[in-house]
Amino acid sequence: MKKLIQICAVLMVLTTLGSCKKYLDIQPVGRVIPTTSDDFRALLTMGYNGFAEHKSLLAIRTDELVINENNYDLSTYRDIYRWNDGSPDAITLHFPYLAFYNTIFYANEVIAEVESKVGKTAATDQMKGEAYLLRAYCHFELLNLFAKPYQASTASSDRGIALALKMNLEQNYKPATIEATYAQILADIDEGQQLLNVVDFPAGKNYRFTTRAALALKARVYEFRGAYNNALDAAQKALQLNNQLEDLNVAGSRLPNHYLAKENIMAMEKAFNVSVSKAFFISQHLLQIYDQANDLRFPVYFSKSDDRYVSLKGATNELNISFRNGELYLIQAEAALQTGNQALATESLLALKAKRLKPAYFATEKTRIQALAKPALLQEILNERERELALEGHRWYDLRRYGQPALTHTVDGVNYTLQANDPRYTLPFPKEAIVNNPNLQ
Repeated sequence: MKKLIQICAVLMVLTTLGSCKKYLDIQPVGRVIPTTSDDFRALLTMGYNGFAEHKSLLAIRTDELVINENNYDLSTYRDIYRWNDGSPDAITLHFPYLAFYNTIFYANEVIAEVESKVGKTAATDQMKGEAYLLRAYCHFELLNLFAKPYQASTASSDRGIALALKMNLEQNYKPATIEATYAQILADIDEGQQLLNVVDFPAGKNYRFTTRAALALKARVYEFRGAYNNALDAAQKALQLNNQLEDLNVAGSRLPNHYLAKENIMAMEKAFNVSVSKAFFISQHLLQIYDQANDLRFPVYFSKSDDRYVSLKGATNELNISFRNGELYLIQAEAALQTGNQALATESLLALKAKRLKPAYFATEKTRIQALAKPALLQEILNERERELALEGHRWYDLRRYGQPALTHTVDGVNYTLQANDPRYTLPFPKEAIVNNPNLQ
């Protein structure tokens, strides 16, 4: 391990690195070091550990939060909150770009070398499969940060992101189209699924991709792409392996985004950054979409501080989540409804609500939901996504997928508005990346 860490700290020859930075603005690891299964596992772990922390920054752009103007970190988040992407304050935190490509390069090294160096075994198949899934997830997040939402009519011409698929530092990294990017993401998921052979890792190692996590990622990708038949198929297959939910009616139940929760599928990402949780209060919009007396999520998601509410979803390092069954039930509900199976959509939505609401209130909700027509049921599913997945990084993406509505944030008494269908619903590529790769302009 010591040798691996030492050499992974050494970059490519400077001239090669210059070529790399010209095109992509990435820092790849050295290539010739890992030779054993443990070496490659350590390399892959570095990729997981370096996965970008960006979901909390996305929450700042949504209608979930209100800025705490007395917080000492105000200046690092203020321009994110104001959607001032063009000329932010110099100390404003940046959305990650380089971090994703660093993780991709770790994954690419495992994909390219593990089998030839160690041999083909169940262990190397699993690692190689994980690497494909990790690369797919990085490209998927990059696409949803820095490209427009998927539109079937324009996806073949809309600019996506640069795909990094091999250790070739001379490659000219031009952005692929959104359609081509989705095709590559799904191809990587398929390739990884053929190799993965672990259904679940034990606690402490459940940040890794598994056969269940691959299905959960595939369901999310197809959902975002609007391929609802495929999203439904993937969600159902994942739930067939494990369909448990935390029952908040039961004493001792855990937060659904806890890394030990029975519904946890993969616990790689921090649900909500502690620093952001201190710099923001919960918005009235978010508070008001819960029945505060009967929705059992309300007192475990939020805590009152003086006359405002703060988040409890990022209070400890145990609240790590990337995929969980609560999301899969909602994907199943959305996809079933969009493909004409309203009965399954209703069943899926109610199965989740039964574990989140007090029994008497659930009985009332069940009657109401069973009477909803399709448009109202779709809106209810989206509302439930907002309640269930609050502050887990989903809201910004859902706003992009469904309507891109106008939002208003207030700082020092001044209102700032993100207009409906505003171009700022898509983040610009970082200036540093454009300088090093003019193809991103």
